[in-house]
Amino acid sequence: MEEELGCPNSSPEKRYFPESLDSSDGDEERILACEDLELNPFDGLPYSSRYYKLLKEREDLPIWKEKYSFMEYLLQNQIVIISGDAKCGKSSQVPQWCAEYCLSIHYQHGGVVCTQVHKQTAVQLALRVADEMDVNIGHEVGYVIPFENCCTTETILRYCTDDMLQREMMSNPFLGSYGVIILDDIHERSIATDVLLGLLKDVLLARPELKLIINSSPHLISKLSSYYGNVPLIEVKHKHPVEVVYLSGAQKESFESILRLIFEIHNSGEKGDVVVFLACEQDIEKAYEIVCQEGSNLNPDLGELVVVPLYPNEKCALFKPSDETEKRCQIYQRRVVLTASSGESLIWSNTVRFVIDVGMERRKVYNPRIRANSLVMQPISQSQAEIRKQILGSSSSGKLFCLYSEEFASKDMRPLKPAEMQEANLTSMVLFMKRIDIAGLGRCDFMNRPAPESLMQALEDLDYLAALDNDGNLSEFGIIMSEFPLDPQLSKSILASCEFDCVDEMLTIAAMVTAPDCFSHLPRGAEEAALTCWKTFLHPEGDHFTLINIYKAYQDTALSSTSDHCVEKWCHDHFLNCSALRTADIIRAELLEIIKRIELPYAEPAFGSKENTLNIRKALLSGYFMQIARDVDGSGNYLMLTHKQVAQLHPRCCYAVARKVPEWVLFHKFSVSDNNYIRIASEVSPELFMQLAPQYYFSNLPPSESKDILQQVMDHLSPISTMKKEQTVCEKCPETTEQRCTVQ
Repeated sequence: MEEELGCPNSSPEKRYFPESLDSSDGDEERILACEDLELNPFDGLPYSSRYYKLLKEREDLPIWKEKYSFMEYLLQNQIVIISGDAKCGKSSQVPQWCAEYCLSIHYQHGGVVCTQVHKQTAVQLALRVADEMDVNIGHEVGYVIPFENCCTTETILRYCTDDMLQREMMSNPFLGSYGVIILDDIHERSIATDVLLGLLKDVLLARPELKLIINSSPHLISKLSSYYGNVPLIEVKHKHPVEVVYLSGAQKESFESILRLIFEIHNSGEKGDVVVFLACEQDIEKAYEIVCQEGSNLNPDLGELVVVPLYPNEKCALFKPSDETEKRCQIYQRRVVLTASSGESLIWSNTVRFVIDVGMERRKVYNPRIRANSLVMQPISQSQAEIRKQILGSSSSGKLFCLYSEEFASKDMRPLKPAEMQEANLTSMVLFMKRIDIAGLGRCDFMNRPAPESLMQALEDLDYLAALDNDGNLSEFGIIMSEFPLDPQLSKSILASCEFDCVDEMLTIAAMVTAPDCFSHLPRGAEEAALTCWKTFLHPEGDHFTLINIYKAYQDTALSSTSDHCVEKWCHDHFLNCSALRTADIIRAELLEIIKRIELPYAEPAFGSKENTLNIRKALLSGYFMQIARDVDGSGNYLMLTHKQVAQLHPRCCYAVARKVPEWVLFHKFSVSDNNYIRIASEVSPELFMQLAPQYYFSNLPPSESKDILQQVMDHLSPISTMKKEQTVCEKCPETTEQRCTVQ
């Protein structure tokens, strides 16, 4: 899979010919054979034998019978809505039909782009569709996901994540490169998809030749129809032969019920893999330990269970096992997948015959008043439950075990998954909308209006970060910030690092906090060994500096190693996530390209010196002055500066490991949950905070003992320090020295 994700640079000439052609003896016979073969209109080469094999499979998909109707609607209408369940084929076949349409009009309006919410799905679909179209991945068909572009200027059909198409609108507001835009997975209700739905209304008016196709599950169709008006609708009927078993008393003792079901299924001898949907990552870890432990006591004649934990945001979230796992499963017969995802990434499996669903999930709900996420346990929606049901293979009957009652499903589950826009931090979205407003597309008709309080908080934060001018429009500083595909606070820290001569180090920090967690999930009993390894990377100045140490050690290993296997072994030996570190490497390279493209100053690395350490702190504080906490009792109980939530340092924090309790810390992550942990924290001084935090932000802080201490610090600062603070701004944005206006 790693090689596939690397976007192979194979040329069209290296495509394999059918067996009959390969077996011909001479060049003349080969040429004559070619004349009898049907040519692929997308690359001009003869179709391979595999194309015809896959074509038969495509023709069996439920969506295939709707091809004629779809092509008729596409020719006569600007918008077409397709309603269909997972596995009906709409995500793979409709884009190919749209590519045929664009080919028929000689691409005079552009190619085809199809958005996906999940990057793994975008990659997998591109690989599958390139295979079905008998073309090369990265040439005629490609994909674009965050920090990875596998396309060329000749790409006809590209799959991309919705946020990448949204970012493309910053430089190409009317998306002139495309003749057909397909929005897939609308029912996921991500922020980027909802923004695209609204903005494309204006784009369609400006470009009458543009076609928009909307793929969704049946649950959202009525809402979409009222949102877009009277547009053609294609409904794909697809029945799943699934037996649903409701276990009403199992929800209270879900872990015991899950274990009992797994072992009953295994002991029954029935073929097929098992997928278990749990509520959160912690449940995955707990279930993994128990199933592995108990599974070792099973009857060996039935085979050993292969337990596969799928953690959120990891590259392995695709249900595409490694060769080693595949061999083990041939021997041991059954795979048990533990996940807390939506289930979309598991649609590709044809081996799943049993699904166990707890019916609950831990959702992140953003609270604008405290500028933090709360982890809330909620029932999943009816649409999510339906998707989990559709994971079961359609070729033969499957069983769905619901650890809840039918009454719970009808009364406690909402029909639709909540829109992310109504539950998330909107600061990045508002920055994007302000940037788009420059192109005249600032007004957006959202399907669900975001909460006014969240919008106000986002505008206020952008104002504090100097991204807005006195009229509430995007400042020059804000325009530069929007160039980075990062959280606005992180973008501000990178820009500040240009002034403080620590760009190299700040790019490393930005890459490491943006990539998945670099620490591996630990099996039971490995905690002490892992901690011993991690101690070698710890930096006394804080977690941000520790991340630099880890990245530098990884880079040194990669440069000195003769193969990828050596790097993977080093990561494994140090309990580090190799995939996450590779991702951080890719992210850092792209951020460096952006720095060079917009010609920002880049100083030579000086990591380790006292001056450099101070400069990194200054850069971090320039972006994260809203994320400061103080130890109120000397025992590690940290009170947030902006609200009255109390938190502790995460056990993996370098200070927790070293048993040190700094009084003031800057932190990267905090969520209100059972364990209110501060993650990725570094010590800061109140003097430095008062020098770098905007005065109007400090004035708006709620009364507290911490604020009184900071006020005393400010009273002792010399006029010279105050003057320096006023001058600490980007040279590209001199107007930010003025007092900012209040948010209108």
